[in-house]
Amino acid sequence: MANESIHETMLRQKLSPEGNIPAKYREILLPFVACYRQALGPLFQEQLPTLLLFLELIQPHFSHPHLFPPYHQKIRHPFDYYSFGLDFIRPLIEERASKIYGEEHWGEVVRAVRAGENAILLSNHQTESDPQAISILLEKKYADIAEKIIYVAGERVLTDPLAIPFSMGCDLLCIYSRRYIDTPPECREQKLLHNRTTMEKMARLLGEGGKVIYVAPSGGRDRKNAAGKIEVAPFDPDSIALFHLMAKKGGVKTHFVPFALSTHDLLPPPEAIQKELGEARIAKRTPVFLSFAPPYPMEVGGKEGREERAKEIWTIVKRMYEACPHSIT
Repeated sequence: MANESIHETMLRQKLSPEGNIPAKYREILLPFVACYRQALGPLFQEQLPTLLLFLELIQPHFSHPHLFPPYHQKIRHPFDYYSFGLDFIRPLIEERASKIYGEEHWGEVVRAVRAGENAILLSNHQTESDPQAISILLEKKYADIAEKIIYVAGERVLTDPLAIPFSMGCDLLCIYSRRYIDTPPECREQKLLHNRTTMEKMARLLGEGGKVIYVAPSGGRDRKNAAGKIEVAPFDPDSIALFHLMAKKGGVKTHFVPFALSTHDLLPPPEAIQKELGEARIAKRTPVFLSFAPPYPMEVGGKEGREERAKEIWTIVKRMYEACPHSIT
């Protein structure tokens, strides 16, 4: 096309049937690129090199997906996957309209972490790009902490070729969620062993001190209910109890911080949960919001107390999420 830029030509070629992207993923990428273009408007042209880089980075994972160990440390050399993830997501976030709530509580936690204590963020989860959104909002004042957050990651973001480059740029504790532990059935024991190895590594990391770990005790992303309202998925009492146990095993003071994020419109999940890889992706330009509560006292014991504790923490997160302006528009 006569007026087409070199980058536009390269994009069209990569997404054509003659390109090297499998048909299944090309069908996902074509509408994604279209809505990415629409979301960015005039910013799209300057973002094209990053988009083309993304298409290059996913290429090897169609045939040979990156193998993530139980504890994956972000890859920054020779290629900086962390910076790439931020560069890709940043234009989608309306930073001036975004906000951090409860920053006074977060500031106290940051001081404790810098002094050698730990923090575990008990959070809801909304999009694949939550780690990048969190870093983008925190980096101006808390860059050292934003870069060191360790995310508890499930199987999907470790095996989907379109998610792998972003996961490679994060510090991850890789774990199989209950939802997928029996899929396929013959891998159940191997997955359980992997999870035990991950938990043991977490305890050692917490024993070192100065760690921040993000976990979504729901085990999945928030979705809309029948009325079209986004609901914070309930928290699993056993998941919270396990992280409490690992913190005690680590032997270093650990703060359990209820944490809410509102990122849903950035990259909404499919309406229904699907086990197979290859979900549709729709990007939007939007503000995002984070909200921190004071650390929660975890000294509630017994089975009944454990369930009540999970419900109380979930209620705190739910209230913070519902107070975010973006979540109620």
